[in-house]
Amino acid sequence: QVQLVESGGGLVQAGGSLRLSCAVSGRTSTYTKAWFRQAPGKEREFVAAIFWSGGSTYYADSVKGRFTISRDNAKDMVYLQMNSLKPEDTAVYYCAVQASGRYYLQHEYRYWGQGTQVTVSS
Repeated sequence: QVQLVESGGGLVQAGGSLRLSCAVSGRTSTYTKAWFRQAPGKEREFVAAIFWSGGSTYYADSVKGRFTISRDNAKDMVYLQMNSLKPEDTAVYYCAVQASGRYYLQHEYRYWGQGTQVTVSS
């Protein structure tokens, strides 16, 4: 019933910017929405989340000040603006949603997109 489709990934040089988009369909209006990423040889990690109520946002320390999560309710879209990109940001980025509001609990994210590859060259 819920589908998420990411787009906007690609190849970018270090220091550059990229904006990822997540088109959300289904009954997710009250869900927490978030971005995760998985780099080669590493575990999947939390990147950013936004609450449906009030739009409060949370970020991993590694991206704070560089990435911005936002939403456009009219378009059913979630975005991740990525600035000052570093080679260590190279990963597959996933959009996900959960209903608990506990954004930090990865296992509670019920629905996931297919992922979009972001590659940052040095």
